[in-house]
Amino acid sequence: MLQIKKTRERKKKKKNPKYGWQSRWVKSDWKRTEGKAGSFKHTTGKWSGDPDDKGIQTSGDAKHFAISAKIPEFTNKNRTLVLQYSIRFEQDIECGGGYIKLLSGFVNQKKFGGDTPYSLMFGPDICGTQTKKLHVILSYQGQNHPIKKELECETDKLTHFYTFILRPDASYSILIDNRERDSGSMYTDWDILPSRKVRDVKAKKPADWDDREYIDDPDAKKPEGYDSIPKEIPDPNAKEPGNWDEEEDGIWKPPKIPNPKYRGPWKPKKIKNPNYKGKWKIPYIDNPEFEDDPDLYVLKPIKYVGIEVWQVKAGSVFDNVLICDDPEYAKQVVNEVFANREIEKEAFEEAEKTRKAREEEEAQRAREEGERRRRERGYDRRHRDRERYRDKYRRIRDKYVQEQNVKIKVDIGLDRFCDLTFSV
Repeated sequence: MLQIKKTRERKKKKKNPKYGWQSRWVKSDWKRTEGKAGSFKHTTGKWSGDPDDKGIQTSGDAKHFAISAKIPEFTNKNRTLVLQYSIRFEQDIECGGGYIKLLSGFVNQKKFGGDTPYSLMFGPDICGTQTKKLHVILSYQGQNHPIKKELECETDKLTHFYTFILRPDASYSILIDNRERDSGSMYTDWDILPSRKVRDVKAKKPADWDDREYIDDPDAKKPEGYDSIPKEIPDPNAKEPGNWDEEEDGIWKPPKIPNPKYRGPWKPKKIKNPNYKGKWKIPYIDNPEFEDDPDLYVLKPIKYVGIEVWQVKAGSVFDNVLICDDPEYAKQVVNEVFANREIEKEAFEEAEKTRKAREEEEAQRAREEGERRRRERGYDRRHRDRERYRDKYRRIRDKYVQEQNVKIKVDIGLDRFCDLTFSV
């Protein structure tokens, strides 16, 4: 489903079967001559909460996918921009994107690809267990600027809605499944314009700036006799050895032990500094290089929406693409689709049970086949060993018989050997 709606257009239009998805979406020939282009199919996917709600699904592993749809021109000048869509990664994607792009100007849709300029790129990008990034890239004066924040996307196999809201004051919000994941301003979260404020490199901490949070208590006094307390004292429990000889060993002295009354050098206690001004920080001043652009938030008029991704494993279902200026309407769309959320979960769980049962059955067949092959290899080996040992036994027997015949020939004479046989 692809919707382009204005604030007043709240009535949902019925789908006309005459105008199918292929009449709106144009498949690109990008990478096709190289044999690297994947395809799309119109389907509900393997599990869905609504059998009548179909999306477009990537098909073909280790391929590039590019498809776009022309839309009525949309400008966000003096209005809020809402870009929202849903995606379901039914596959173990391993590595690949699931984002969409808004395109401006003229686009040759049959040649739409990775090098085609875009005004906004938004959505998840997954690779292994380390990368699960949520891209938000804005184009400004021909340059692409990624958001500076590290945002994470969802990685499970259920449908998730991604919503990007950009307002005329250059503030933005990012929602996943109608829950705000992040918000901020284009002025601070993208390196598009120079900062409004910069540190004053010429500033110095004032000489009278007191940044001591605690100070010695000026009224504290050292206890009388504190300095005379020795660090060590003779061990009161020590006794002179019975074999101690003062003439030979000298006068016996008990060993020293730490003095439990000794507290170290005296220090006055600390109190809050009444003149504490806090840690001094370099002040910010207006950046002389900053020049505001009141149209910072304005994208070039949007004329196309496109999907251009690369995936190791295909199977992602894109659906419910919405471009409008009403965040509340976008929330309503999510709630309507998620009314069947539990049905989708049940369908997914059933599909998982079927998949695991099939994998276990295949694994069992593989184990049985492996055991059969091992038995066959074992039989062949035993057969070869039996033949080899039988030949060896025959050679030993023949040699033994020959030796015995020679011995008998010597003992009884050649004339009698002719009538004697020996068998083993």
